[in-house]
Amino acid sequence: MNPAYSKKELMHRSLSTITLNIGKSGVNPAVIEEIKRQLKEREVVKLRFSKGISLEKENYITHIIEKSNAKLIDFRGNVAVIFKKRSN
Repeated sequence: MNPAYSKKELMHRSLSTITLNIGKSGVNPAVIEEIKRQLKEREVVKLRFSKGISLEKENYITHIIEKSNAKLIDFRGNVAVIFKKRSN
């Protein structure tokens, strides 16, 4: 995590609505591209996983983190918050 942002600050920024819902179709290249686009735009993305994929959500979040080069800030229940510093 970037020392310029504390976990508390990042969590506060993520208190807004869910920015992306991951449904039963899971994570595909289009979902990864949307996550990358949102990270580039706002740095913090809040993901909600459908209850139907609860067994796979940890694998999905690992895949998302690897493909987007983001950092996992928080992961509770079916909601994950990820962060990637914008490159200027």
